[in-house]
Amino acid sequence: MKKQILSENEIERIISRICSEILERNNDLSSLIIIGIRKRGDILAKKIAQKIESTDGKSVPTSAIDITFYRDDVYLKAYKYIGKDEIRFDVTDKNVILVDDVIFTGRTIRAAIDVLIDSGRPKSIQLAVLIDRGSREIPIQPNYVGKKISAGIESDVLVRLEEIDGENKVMVSTK
Repeated sequence: MKKQILSENEIERIISRICSEILERNNDLSSLIIIGIRKRGDILAKKIAQKIESTDGKSVPTSAIDITFYRDDVYLKAYKYIGKDEIRFDVTDKNVILVDDVIFTGRTIRAAIDVLIDSGRPKSIQLAVLIDRGSREIPIQPNYVGKKISAGIESDVLVRLEEIDGENKVMVSTK
């Protein structure tokens, strides 16, 4: 059974709100970069950067990372998608906004932080997520949250984005 929890308009409003919060917290946009975690966090990162530019008139560099081989469960899964890291600039002394679509256990974010640290020494790492499902296994807390939900281990959160899926919405699927 699937239930829609966010519509296209709600996703757009959340992106606008997250952008406002990022701008409030980060006065110096010249030291800000936005990096999305593949496969949907990178798309959200671009949307956030575009919204910041349309709101503030300043361009914020964006990039994408693939955390596949940094995961602690890489040996358990056969991955179908393995992308190339696209960090096209030095992260040292930058305020990095790390973007992902959903945070659950915290393991993906831990792996992404490892990628960033291997790429340089950021001044700060802030986390923005569209959906926070709770139930962490690792003590990682996002700075910017679109929506908090309670979805147990038996549920899947399905983020669908136009660029990949042909539509913008978020659904919860119960097994």
